[in-house]
Amino acid sequence: MPKDDFLQETHDPRDPNPWLAMYLDQSTPLPDHVKRAWLSELASPSRQYLLPFVRPIARLCMILIQILKVLLPKRWSASKMLHRILVWGLKGFVSPEANWLILRHFHLGAQIIEFIERNAPISVPLSSLRPLTIDDLADELFLKHDLNLFNFIIRLGQGLRNEGKMLTAVENVDFSMMSEPPLALTSMPQGRLNWIDVQTAIEIFTPVYQLFLTDNDFWRAANSLQMDETMGVYVATLLNTPQHLLLLNNKHPLVPLSTLHAGHRLVLHGLSTEMLHCLLSQMKQAQATA
Repeated sequence: MPKDDFLQETHDPRDPNPWLAMYLDQSTPLPDHVKRAWLSELASPSRQYLLPFVRPIARLCMILIQILKVLLPKRWSASKMLHRILVWGLKGFVSPEANWLILRHFHLGAQIIEFIERNAPISVPLSSLRPLTIDDLADELFLKHDLNLFNFIIRLGQGLRNEGKMLTAVENVDFSMMSEPPLALTSMPQGRLNWIDVQTAIEIFTPVYQLFLTDNDFWRAANSLQMDETMGVYVATLLNTPQHLLLLNNKHPLVPLSTLHAGHRLVLHGLSTEMLHCLLSQMKQAQATA
């Protein structure tokens, strides 16, 4: 079905549209413009017809690449080439909605990390990544994004241990860093070939990511997804709102999963980040109007 058709159709009780139901459902916190883009991706022909073929092929490629890595030098990698390939693929073949959601993710992740740091009892250095264009990703931003997350958790944990402190609920929460990223959907590439949805694109790119990085870098990237739980616990502790942990579903951070499922879990990671950012933005607005 064409994108956004679920918003135009008249509701038929004998044949209810599932995408319309998801859009109108308010149990998952997402801004309307994000939810429209997300559901447009879910309803796209590429996800319906291409993804079922791409996913098993991508996972087979990952197994073959893992065998190949046995023959390659342990530290062999080509991160700069990898990012040039990713930028080429995003600009040439991926849908505007998918590119917009991917760029948003860097901004939202940076804001959530800054939120935790600002409200923690100690201060740690931050390295913010906020790309404004797809070309900005060529500066190894996907790899740096994973490194930033682990570095932040390590620095925060070390600082809290060294000073004998813990994260606790904050009375006057600082939401000042929460804002809408300065990214326009209309500024994304919209060529004739830009039609691959975000889930299919991620499945295609995951074995490419594996091939051009060291085993250590790829394993760390795949298992950074389980840190959704860690970041969620941090935020829930600062806000004293444990009910928000119900939105997390990327498994326990102390039980790493197979990298074969990294593509699917990366999609969950992006959605969890969007929902957490939406919750914090809503709290910021409520604080301002209180």
